[in-house]
Amino acid sequence: MATVLYLHGFLSSPQSSKAKITWRWLAKKYPDIDFCCPQLSSYPSQAIAQIEAELDSLTQPVYVIGSSLGGFWATNLVECGLVAKAVLVNPAVDPHTRFDEFKNVPLQSYYSDETYCLTEKDLQDLVALNYVEPQQPNKYMLMVQTGDETLDYRMATKKYRHCKQIVEEGGSHTFDGYENWLPQIIEFFTQQSSDQ
Repeated sequence: MATVLYLHGFLSSPQSSKAKITWRWLAKKYPDIDFCCPQLSSYPSQAIAQIEAELDSLTQPVYVIGSSLGGFWATNLVECGLVAKAVLVNPAVDPHTRFDEFKNVPLQSYYSDETYCLTEKDLQDLVALNYVEPQQPNKYMLMVQTGDETLDYRMATKKYRHCKQIVEEGGSHTFDGYENWLPQIIEFFTQQSSDQ
């Protein structure tokens, strides 16, 4: 037994297409693996607290798929030793720099009527949770598409340069064809690495 923890991106939800695709695929192909996708706050301190609280109830080992800002959270969990491995899908790198433009601007969730307004404290929370470079590169698999219209994929390939990487030409921030990679994701999670 194990758990796949899916962490959605900023202003997203468990209703995102990748979360639903992952849940359905695991239920069909790997019914012995639990799936968890909590609704995360868009406020950083609340989101990390929600994730850490969720971890207490999950079957170990826990593997994380983190999309966009979820990739940032996944990195934090691996570096803190709270999860076994992480797959990062078009992950946010140094999100405090990108989110500066959203400071004090009301933002609505893509899947509900909830609105958020980030403050300077929220940006500082992101800075405090940031890891400059992963210290356990064998525990990551990076998946990026060069056509990501939201984030610069090169920031991720640089930050995770010592990690296993899948770089596809074209695509989008959603990561087109994500479902085709699920077998490789599970293979990465379940393979033994020399540092474990």
